[in-house]
Amino acid sequence: MAAVTIDSLLQNPTLLFRPKAKVLLKPPRSLDCSRNRKLPLSRGSCLCSFNPRRTIHVVRASSSETALIGNFDISSSDDILYKDIFPVKRIEKVEGKFFIRLDRSKDQHDWQFTVGCSLPGKWILHWGVSYLGDSGSEWDQPPKGMRPPGSIPIKDYAIETPLKKLSEGDIFHEVKIDFNPISEIAAIHFVLKDEETGAWYQHRGMDFKVPLVDYLEDDGNIVGAKRGFGVWSGALQQFSNVLLKSEASHADSQNNSIESKDSKNKNRCLEGFYEEQSIVKEVSVGNLVSVAVRKSPETGKVVVCLETDIPGDVVVHWGVCRDDAKIWKIPAAPYPPETTVFKNKALRTLLQPKATGNRSGALFTLDEEHFGFLFVLKLDDNTWLKFKENDFYVPLLGTSSVPGQYGQSDSTSEEISSKSYTDGIINEIRNLVSGLSSEKSLKTKKKEVQESILQEIEQLAAEAYSIFRSSITTVPDEVVSETETTKPAVKISSGTGTGFEILCQGFNWESHKSRRWYMELKEKASEISSLGFTVIWLPPPTESVSPEGYMPKDLYNLNSRYGTIDELKELVKSLHEVGMKVLGDVVLNHRCAHFKNQNGVWNIFGGRLNWDDRAVVADDPHFQGRGNKSSGDNFHAAPNIDHSQEFVRKDLKEWLGWLREEIGYDGWRLDFVRGFWGGYVKDYLEASGPYFAVGEYWDSLSYTYGEMDHNQDSHRQRIVDWINATNGTAGAFDVTTKGILHSLCPQTGNHYLMFLILGSGKM
Repeated sequence: MAAVTIDSLLQNPTLLFRPKAKVLLKPPRSLDCSRNRKLPLSRGSCLCSFNPRRTIHVVRASSSETALIGNFDISSSDDILYKDIFPVKRIEKVEGKFFIRLDRSKDQHDWQFTVGCSLPGKWILHWGVSYLGDSGSEWDQPPKGMRPPGSIPIKDYAIETPLKKLSEGDIFHEVKIDFNPISEIAAIHFVLKDEETGAWYQHRGMDFKVPLVDYLEDDGNIVGAKRGFGVWSGALQQFSNVLLKSEASHADSQNNSIESKDSKNKNRCLEGFYEEQSIVKEVSVGNLVSVAVRKSPETGKVVVCLETDIPGDVVVHWGVCRDDAKIWKIPAAPYPPETTVFKNKALRTLLQPKATGNRSGALFTLDEEHFGFLFVLKLDDNTWLKFKENDFYVPLLGTSSVPGQYGQSDSTSEEISSKSYTDGIINEIRNLVSGLSSEKSLKTKKKEVQESILQEIEQLAAEAYSIFRSSITTVPDEVVSETETTKPAVKISSGTGTGFEILCQGFNWESHKSRRWYMELKEKASEISSLGFTVIWLPPPTESVSPEGYMPKDLYNLNSRYGTIDELKELVKSLHEVGMKVLGDVVLNHRCAHFKNQNGVWNIFGGRLNWDDRAVVADDPHFQGRGNKSSGDNFHAAPNIDHSQEFVRKDLKEWLGWLREEIGYDGWRLDFVRGFWGGYVKDYLEASGPYFAVGEYWDSLSYTYGEMDHNQDSHRQRIVDWINATNGTAGAFDVTTKGILHSLCPQTGNHYLMFLILGSGKM
């Protein structure tokens, strides 16, 4: 069983909050269905069930108590001294079904792949395909004709399609994908996403994979029939053989790779299936707790009425306090029915159901001497409800006003009382002034009477001003001046350089092939310097899965395809000798893992920085990270690092410092900086103190119908926003200008266009 913690946004008719929710996926149940068998699923059936209300044992109160309950109406009683409504949130389990189906489409020629879910929510199918001959686990986008209406491309590797109800009375949200069985698609890959909560539904911790050929390796994430058989029979079988033979004969004239792909296509066989999983989704539900206080005319005691719409057995864990310290005490009897003493510190009362409505409540009779009523709600042994992480508190002593709803007791009631008092003063002043200024009054009133009114106005004004001054927190002048003098000076990073740097990219995409690039570049150090370059950008130095260096693995292993660590040190020393500064190309956004986790996903790291999956962001479905959500765009070819983790930032700052000290780098070229927040870059640069730093914020220009827009201000602004997020500690390549120039001179290619660098000050 897998558990996913998610944030959800649930709306109550009277409440709006962002609680926590959990999603539990139960083991799947599979059913095979041939083309002539109807699936055991009807659109009219309901597969969504809720936990039933627990039975409440009703205890009859005494006749006097019953009469008191009947006479006490929170909503209409005129003698109420205090009333408040507290919003609470609790977790409720909702069960439903999630199904996957592969079957023939209505025309009996194409096939149809369907995914549906019975739970409420905004469901998105995040999916892609793999083609015949593909290796690895990367997705590709499906052909455009295969994409259902409303689909949105995600980068260049996936599609997101919303699930919808086909008609008003449907239980399921569904998406149907039609495809031709005679195609080069080998499998459909997907995960299901609840857009409202951000939860990702996976298969045993991995992507769902639906094979469309029978030779794919089962990585533990395959769903559907595991043993294929040919579904083409009779004339259709002969027709399919003709098609396949035709393809094979055509393949004979092609190269070996295409022959291999066509031969695999011969092995294609589809089998309809239906597979479902039970889903238990824990959602946060809003309820209300109503409290009212009045004084009983019969006994002279204070009566507290507590009601709630929370279903099931609700126990009130309660007591009283005698002063502002709010220390719990047990009051004297009488107590409501179903009340027990808890460790001589508090009382516990089971709320009784009301005769009308889905509510329960209790009455608490207390002596007048008590200062306040304290309580929390207990739903079961592990579930307690509080108000804003504190005990519920109801003032008793001196209660004389009815505050507004939704927990406005305590400080809010004081504010209301103070406001009412000051409003009364203002009204009195207005009345006196209006009476004094009346022409009729001026003629009839004597001079001493007018002076008396003026004195009354001055007294009321002074009283109002005193209340106003007491409500404002004042700070002595000495404290203010001391704060101003001790304000720390703003520290400016050294990574901005002088502004006159001329940067040379000291490698290209093919340089790694020589396997001795460092030594080749060392021989040209003097020549490069003589051309006027003041800074040189060297390739990524770390061990990498990709030969170019942009898929780093062990960050402390600097033996790469460009050369050894010793050769790198020699190169940097030679460049320094001819007066050039050296930038190291550091990849901080992502890192390739050394090991698989228990689900077979590569997200466990080795080497000196042996991080686990907490170092991987949680919102990339490919790598099952346990970190926080990404602060930028995900790079889906490798695990994206979660820079919000303190241990990650600490390790990376130490690594950058080690590179500065061990290799002699003067600064950094920062790869794929749109993958994480610029504020983290500021932290890294302040720790490593580079002479110069420049980020690669590479983003697509704006196009309309395939033509580049003339106005690219929004594109450049995104780069400027990143610079500002670094607090001006780094510059960035002017990718906007580069893209515009390249569109004007496409024949020149990328290698002959000079990069400009946007200024690194605040913009």
